[in-house]
Amino acid sequence: MKVLIVDDEALARERLVRLVEAIPDMRVVGEAAEGRQALLQVERLQPEVLLLDIRMPGMDGLEAARHLAALSQPPAVIFTTAYSDHALEAFETSAVGYLLKPIRAEKLAVALVNAQRITRAQLPEVDDQEPRRSQICIRRRGNLELVPVKDIRFFRADHKYVTVRTGEDDYLIEESLKSLEEEFAMDFLRIHRNALVARRFIRGVEKDAEGRAVVLLAGVGERLEISRRHLAAVKMLLTGAARDDSG
Repeated sequence: MKVLIVDDEALARERLVRLVEAIPDMRVVGEAAEGRQALLQVERLQPEVLLLDIRMPGMDGLEAARHLAALSQPPAVIFTTAYSDHALEAFETSAVGYLLKPIRAEKLAVALVNAQRITRAQLPEVDDQEPRRSQICIRRRGNLELVPVKDIRFFRADHKYVTVRTGEDDYLIEESLKSLEEEFAMDFLRIHRNALVARRFIRGVEKDAEGRAVVLLAGVGERLEISRRHLAAVKMLLTGAARDDSG
């Protein structure tokens, strides 16, 4: 079984490599020092299991696991950490194991064998209250890119794809608008059956040449249509923002 080791400490990675390579039928195919590197390595190496540290600089292990869970065929994840306070949150990301450092060889062997038996159909459902991602994983020109959610102006559905618009660029993802709305409800407002806009970038409402209400967003010239059923919510948001500014 192919194993990817992710830990920001080189000595910890070296020790895990030795432990894994001593277990029959297990092979270390790569290493990464933080979550973003791990995602890129998963794309390139297609490991079957990750030994994933939680507390790392940049993207931590919990967020990396949430990105991995969105893949069509995600690797199994075993968290390796010196802290026990993330256990519940770790399993909410559909992790199949949780090992506390210093990791004992026999416990690692058991965890890897268990991971080998896991199929995607056996993974538990991710809890509805799992933390939101801070970045969206994008595939573009064969590479993986990470787009900060704080830079996104809107999500717009178009057939099987969703356009992700920042101030400078457009990206396409295959996630559903409904799932994005559920995950980012605190930050994005639905204005139409096909669009979610970032609350923090809404600047106003006007009518276009055809008399339809459209939303004005900071940083983009594009105007998105607001459906009648969602117009009141947009106006209420603007009214509340105006009160906050004046008060």
